[in-house]
Amino acid sequence: MLITPTTIADIKILTPRRYEDTRGYFSEVYNSRTLAQSGLAFHPLQENQSMSRQPGTVRGLHFQRPPHPQSKLVRVLRGAIFDVAVDIRHGSPTFGRWVGAELTADGGEQIFIPAGFAHGFCTLQPDTEISYLVDGFYSAECDSAIRWNDPSLDITWPEFAGAVLSDKDASAPLLAERGADFHWSPAA
Repeated sequence: MLITPTTIADIKILTPRRYEDTRGYFSEVYNSRTLAQSGLAFHPLQENQSMSRQPGTVRGLHFQRPPHPQSKLVRVLRGAIFDVAVDIRHGSPTFGRWVGAELTADGGEQIFIPAGFAHGFCTLQPDTEISYLVDGFYSAECDSAIRWNDPSLDITWPEFAGAVLSDKDASAPLLAERGADFHWSPAA
């Protein structure tokens, strides 16, 4: 598995190796030992899946607050997305900065997003399906969001992003309107 750093050290792009033949391919998409050897301690407890019918669908920017935060490993099962992770750890040198990456089913790329980051994506193709491995169970009382187009974040979304939004995502608060849900420390 190829593990590629991004401009924010805690966010990684993982590209599993594919073994192809005339039938198609085989790929090991998750291996806790491989990730641990690369410095990523991630032990999923739940898998979520979403499907978005229309290109331009934005889901996010979502996260779970403590005491039930979640780290995520996101991959595309069908279609393509522009995926975004925003550092929301107060005190972090990269607080409020974001990383974006295109993930495709054809390429098999995945993005690892640790707790303390808000996550969202915009679909680039019709009928796009996403799988999220998460290391914490869903908690309705800790479920949170930041507005996807918060001007202070200055995220460079695809031109047609936001064509389809949930009411929850459209009315999410700005980052400046949220409390300090996460705090960064050099040892984290």
